[in-house]
Amino acid sequence: MTADHDIDGSFSTARVTAREEAVTLSQDSYTAFLYPLDDEKLAPWRGMSIEEFSSIKRSPDFVQALLGDWRALYEQPFVGITTGGVAREGVHPLGEVRPNDPEPVAAARALVDLLDAERREALLHDLDAPDWRAWSNPEFVIHRVGLRLEEQDDAVVEAVHALLRASLSPAGYARAREAMELNGYLGELTGLETLMNDRSYWIALYGTPSGDAPWGWQLFGHHLALNVVFVGGRQVIAPVFIGAEPALSDGERAPLFDARERLAIELAESLSAEQRGEAVVYATVLDPAMPEGRVHPADERHLAGAFRDNRVIPYEGIRADRLTSAQRVLLRAIVEDFLLLLPDAQRERALAEVADYLPETHLAWYGATDGSQPFYFRIQSPVILAELDHHAGVWLSNRVPQRFHVHTTLRLPNGNDYGKAYLRQWRAARPA
Repeated sequence: MTADHDIDGSFSTARVTAREEAVTLSQDSYTAFLYPLDDEKLAPWRGMSIEEFSSIKRSPDFVQALLGDWRALYEQPFVGITTGGVAREGVHPLGEVRPNDPEPVAAARALVDLLDAERREALLHDLDAPDWRAWSNPEFVIHRVGLRLEEQDDAVVEAVHALLRASLSPAGYARAREAMELNGYLGELTGLETLMNDRSYWIALYGTPSGDAPWGWQLFGHHLALNVVFVGGRQVIAPVFIGAEPALSDGERAPLFDARERLAIELAESLSAEQRGEAVVYATVLDPAMPEGRVHPADERHLAGAFRDNRVIPYEGIRADRLTSAQRVLLRAIVEDFLLLLPDAQRERALAEVADYLPETHLAWYGATDGSQPFYFRIQSPVILAELDHHAGVWLSNRVPQRFHVHTTLRLPNGNDYGKAYLRQWRAARPA
């Protein structure tokens, strides 16, 4: 029997402890893992403000150590995610400089026009402000960046959503909105609506919204973080973090990442025995073969979350040129789903750049390939890193990963998170 005890009241050792037996999927709905509303996991927090809650949540030694680690990472100079510690040059060409999309510019200006001087000062940041890298995904507050939506009036909140709609594809906006609504649903399930709701997010603008000069915006909070940059007619949406616990609400719609998971399982199941031997890095998500520290108490298996801007992540798994043409079609469809937030034309350009590096693209899989277990997978190349990971419960009681708690990340390795590679090229092209 695997020992299991709490680390800090939210995390337990079971989520990181290797086990010989496979972690199988529960046949029960996530509703079977709801804590009673009077349970000690929930009741002490009820009615607290986010500031009270955050102060208490940050106090345990485990969280203080985690925050210290994150602070040190945050203060490092930006390099970008790499496979060996040095960013590869030339993999993110800006191309011909063109005007930025005018619709997000107009939406951002409309938002600013609604604000008084104090709120404008909180919202607006220099384009190169370090606050870009202060985003996080826990429900408690680590960094205060911009305006918190739940503290704003309805007109401001609607203006923020208008900015999201103008900047993202329709399907991408729907996904971001659903993540926010699922956070609200979790608040309802736990009776903690003051801590988790569909306005538990920070919004900030960077630079001056313009058709000619680079600018961007950032929205982050529990289970959603979007960093959007417009530069020279190109649009970057990275880093991205989207998750949900639970990833669905009762009977109303499919799980948040249902289509992506179906495609991933179809691809994994199509692998031959030889291909599977290359692609499957670990047999289960808590495989004893994993090196010490591979599973993180907060991040579990995903590697590219908050404060991991400079992480060194070597390739694992099977190279895409070892896949059949049909398998590569599935791989492209999965990548396209990760890039769903980009407007159509921008997404097609990004997909073309991913295709340029197909021989260097790797698929790594942890767990069974038939959907009978929780799993983790990563698609990684010089120009994209995309992860999906199933997690143990935080506000639900499952002590080991299940598919109803999902975290996903999207990064642009080799220095183009936050559009930084594009920004360098845009500035280099400007006359002195």
